[in-house]
Amino acid sequence: MRERPRKTVAELRSMRWFAPDDLRSFGHRSRMKQMGFWREEFSGRPVIGIVNTWNGFNTCHTHFPERVRDVTRGIQEAGGFAVELPAMSLGEQMMKPTTMLYRNFLAMEVEEIIRCHPVDGVVLMGGCDKTTPALLMGALSANIPAIYVPAGPMLRGHWKNVTLGSGTDVWKYWADRRAGLIDDKEWGELEDGIARSAGTCMTMGTAATMMSIAEAMGMSLPGASAIPAVDASHPRMASASGRRIVDMVWEDLKPTDIMTEAAFENGIVVDMAIGGSTNAIVHLLAMARRAGVPLTMESFDRIAGDVPLLANIKPSGTFVMEDFYYAGGLRALLAQLAPRLHLDAITVTGGTLGDAIAGAEIYNPEVIRTLDNPVKGPGSTAVVRGSLAPDGAVIKPSAAEAHLLVHEGPAVVFRDIVDLKARVDRDDLDVTADSVLVLQNAGPVGAPGMPEWGQLPIPKKLLQQGVRDMVRISDARMSGTSYGACVLHVSPEAAIGGPLGLVRDGDRIRLDVPNRRLDLLVPEEDLATRRAAWVQPALPGGDRGYVALYRRSVTQAHLGCDFDFLDGRPGESPEPQIA
Repeated sequence: MRERPRKTVAELRSMRWFAPDDLRSFGHRSRMKQMGFWREEFSGRPVIGIVNTWNGFNTCHTHFPERVRDVTRGIQEAGGFAVELPAMSLGEQMMKPTTMLYRNFLAMEVEEIIRCHPVDGVVLMGGCDKTTPALLMGALSANIPAIYVPAGPMLRGHWKNVTLGSGTDVWKYWADRRAGLIDDKEWGELEDGIARSAGTCMTMGTAATMMSIAEAMGMSLPGASAIPAVDASHPRMASASGRRIVDMVWEDLKPTDIMTEAAFENGIVVDMAIGGSTNAIVHLLAMARRAGVPLTMESFDRIAGDVPLLANIKPSGTFVMEDFYYAGGLRALLAQLAPRLHLDAITVTGGTLGDAIAGAEIYNPEVIRTLDNPVKGPGSTAVVRGSLAPDGAVIKPSAAEAHLLVHEGPAVVFRDIVDLKARVDRDDLDVTADSVLVLQNAGPVGAPGMPEWGQLPIPKKLLQQGVRDMVRISDARMSGTSYGACVLHVSPEAAIGGPLGLVRDGDRIRLDVPNRRLDLLVPEEDLATRRAAWVQPALPGGDRGYVALYRRSVTQAHLGCDFDFLDGRPGESPEPQIA
């Protein structure tokens, strides 16, 4: 572990509020005493904000009230003063139209609650999909010492002696139910057995992906990301994080010291090796822009070129996160990836990633594979470009039927999600297994918020014929727990005049994943005529308040869907004036 110069008490940020002998600081101290604290408790020691993204609708974070107590215990043991700072909760299951609409809202809130309060460091509590990138984005911009506490996955699901994976098996059995293979009683049993405890999805969805990436980038304690939420190791990890953040304050170890270009490259390597959610791309792009790191869509293909799939986790594999943890967890997987990682990257421990994975072992080689025995070869996520996606789109080949990775077929176009729901199961829909389903106006501006509508349902009449996958294209996202030959994040989106909005029924579309191409096979002169006649469709969601701000300021998917006015160097936000 590297020695860092230690701060003095006078250099603590909180002392600007509490130390001066003036009227304003008198007010700060007296109001702290109003809450029952002695001056010695809060003044002269690191003040640690616990940013808690809990609420009563966030199913992934139901254990967070207890974990706040665990984190607080660790902070106090290390000589710090803990203050809980509740922040907006982004519960994937209940928020509509999508938590992605509010990721930037939480990122702004995190930055501002850090900036305006007398805190020297923060513990970031998250896990449900968009909370992790939002917390890290806000912490990067504020750039004071921060450590991330992942919520951890829930326990595996059960039904008729079958292990269920959240999301992944929902889509699977829902397709069976629509095909008439699952009855109401069995569907109810699945509902009872698929989500059994506190914690995030236990498949390799966006939550598990982003928790893993956060650890790989050095922002959580080694081994933290895969601990099941209800395992006794989880509260111990939380209290250890509380102890560690106090030392991080004295060492002045900040997010920008950790989330460097090398750390982002480590995160991408891990993303590919775990078969991570396609959502990770848009989140990492946004985080990199906050960090000032020159990450682009091409970075993912460049780095992923020789990284095979090593985590045998649904939806790309067989097992779930509970199995992954007991097989050795992320440390064991990182140890297999050591030749492809920047092992000198700094972590929240103050040491290197190499230090963090030293001695890690695989305990179940079926769950965590080695480089010479991967689940699948390189390319678990791919970036494609072409006339239909000039600025790029993404696909998860590891979760698609292999024969669809090179495919040409006629488009069946749905102009929006309402049109899709109204027509996809109609008997008179002109569709075959060779068709390419296209959903328009589901992007950042169009939806708004780029919801997880990208796993378009297979038309019912094809399900009844046994079809379970087909090429689907949209400017939406899809859940990381989903699977299929779904091309997502098409940029620029349809609602701002992108080529996706010009597609018509019957147009030939060609997808060629090996050559990273996605093309609309329509003559340019015909496209020019359509482009000249294009009129922006009526956009749902209203034109006031936050939605209006979002639509006016959000960038496109290839830039991370952050707000354009939040570009800037970390720590650039002005410190509050205390007078």
